[in-house]
Amino acid sequence: MSRVDSRNRIALGAAAGLLVLVLGSAPQALVAQGITPEQVVSIERVTAVAMSPDGKQVAFTLQKPRAVGEEFGRARNELWVIPAAGGDATAVVRAPNSASSPQWSPSGGMLAFRAKLTDQNPLDQVYGVSTPGEEPKLLTHSTLGVRAFAWSPDGKAIAYTAREPEDPEVIARRARGDDVVVAGENVRRTRLWLERFDTGESKVLTPADRHVWSFVWAPDASALAIQMTEGITADDGLMFRRIYEVPSAGGRYSILTQTEGKLGGMAYSPDGTKLAFAGATSLNDPIAQSVFVVAADGGEAVIRTADYEGSATSSIGWLDKNTIYFGANLGTRTVLNKVRAERGAIEQIAGAGPEIITALSFDERRRTFAVAAHTARHPRELFVGSVRGGELRRLTQHNDWLADVQLAEQETIEWTASDGTRIAGVLVHPLNEAPGTRYPLAVLPHGGPEGVSLDGWTTRALYPAQLLAAEGYAVLMPNYRGSGGRGVAFSKGDHRDLGGKEFEDVIAGIDYLAAQGLVDIERVGSSGTSYGGYFSAWAATRHSDRFKAAITFAGLSDWVSFTGTTDIPREMSIVHWDLWWFDNPMLSWERSPVAHVTELSTPTLVAHGLADERVHPEQSLEIHTALKLKGVPTGLILYPREPHGLLERAHQLDFMNRMLEWFGRYLKGGAPATS
Repeated sequence: MSRVDSRNRIALGAAAGLLVLVLGSAPQALVAQGITPEQVVSIERVTAVAMSPDGKQVAFTLQKPRAVGEEFGRARNELWVIPAAGGDATAVVRAPNSASSPQWSPSGGMLAFRAKLTDQNPLDQVYGVSTPGEEPKLLTHSTLGVRAFAWSPDGKAIAYTAREPEDPEVIARRARGDDVVVAGENVRRTRLWLERFDTGESKVLTPADRHVWSFVWAPDASALAIQMTEGITADDGLMFRRIYEVPSAGGRYSILTQTEGKLGGMAYSPDGTKLAFAGATSLNDPIAQSVFVVAADGGEAVIRTADYEGSATSSIGWLDKNTIYFGANLGTRTVLNKVRAERGAIEQIAGAGPEIITALSFDERRRTFAVAAHTARHPRELFVGSVRGGELRRLTQHNDWLADVQLAEQETIEWTASDGTRIAGVLVHPLNEAPGTRYPLAVLPHGGPEGVSLDGWTTRALYPAQLLAAEGYAVLMPNYRGSGGRGVAFSKGDHRDLGGKEFEDVIAGIDYLAAQGLVDIERVGSSGTSYGGYFSAWAATRHSDRFKAAITFAGLSDWVSFTGTTDIPREMSIVHWDLWWFDNPMLSWERSPVAHVTELSTPTLVAHGLADERVHPEQSLEIHTALKLKGVPTGLILYPREPHGLLERAHQLDFMNRMLEWFGRYLKGGAPATS
């Protein structure tokens, strides 16, 4: 029985507990409050992790938001090292500098990372330290900078990717004011380079007509597997990568295996005879969510996770020469699995508990590992675990102020769609929920649509679930059909039907919560980003009778114009629609929010980043204009410099405060409903 099914009993218990708190606790215990927008933008979180080869130390990056009064900009990533047994962490790089991609040398004697250190080099380079706290040593000397890097297995070189320089003539023309932009001109591909420590030599390994997206070393350092495309667009990177092999000494590259659709992480087996990779099962598979194995000398790849009802992530590697490990989203949880390279069932190593795993690194013997993980009670922290099982052990404790913040109860719930399909989602209860009260509901649909809402830390600027709960809302984050975490068939369940049954899944979830007595069916709002923004615009138009308020950030409003202005027209059409709009223009138009202006009556706040190439700001202009012409309450908020999201503190604060004001105005009017 889920918590929502027994809410009256538990709410009464919570009320009794609150009475004890009031009568018997120290006065300072009463100052605890729900989370605020200012606290949300101040959250520190662990991002990347790297366990040393001997398993005794863990390097991690810590995302540090800009402080009040600092120059505006994105958050920085500090670099720290902490004993795996626990203890104090030592800083390697501190703000205002920023570091990324920590990697230990094969011997464990040096920690390398990518950074652009003040007064040392104007470009990102690879630096290294032998002892945390010492002055970083420059390891690469790329005149083009470094985008991604990896130690060679013998520790004698570093491979890295770098973007080709601009044509000097283009630079000269721009200086003269001749800065016309012509599509297809001045293409700058990313290529793979190798810098050796013994000679200092740097050489490029891939040709000028190919763009490198990712790479891994073969165990004997003789070659690298690379994912490349001819084009350089986001569409190319998502849809048309192929896996090749190139000798580290230089020479011609060769195709390793024929693949179709999206590709994810990859890794050679310890003996160098096989390559495992995450990939799609077909061109129209929305996610690189299946594990494949191919012989290192090439051939046909074999899928090892057929019919798996989860979605593999890019965390993939080998426990030994015959056993692959891989991370996966499984419903609203995460797991770490293993599977034999040739035959056998999938076995779980860790996960499916409260910790949501987002990054993973093993020691050299593949016995212990470090992860970045979050739970419903805290953002991403550093944990360690063992392949022999047991609970994850937490090493870091950031955001100490959370101890004085009340967090609402959160759980995974399930309901049945109109066609009998089982649908799940994450429900955050209103803070200090009272029995017999029906609350306004905020639906926060994820993007993608192949994204997934996980039952961990659910609060960030564009999806501030705990903030809304603290303001007296129930919050539903539904994993409608088309979402990840449920296997290939489920993620394809919305093909040729975007905005159809997948949105009915959300409606069914709302009705389920109303039937349980938790929410007021007359006070439902929706706020989402990207495809979630499309859902909110769709709620405000086609389903305006069900929604009293909507907020759309970077949302789609017109499928036809979106396809012509996005940087992913192929990805959106092939893997999500499974249909080109010109093959069925009436369907694409019918599923566009602006096609339903006559039904539009829901007050809708519209927001967008002005540097967004994924969903062009014109999508927000279209729906905002329609709202104005209809005389429906609306607002248009445009954020300079912001891409497909919100990265700057002031903008994040602004959006959350506007969300609270908008929902407060249109969802919280009048006295709370009672059952």
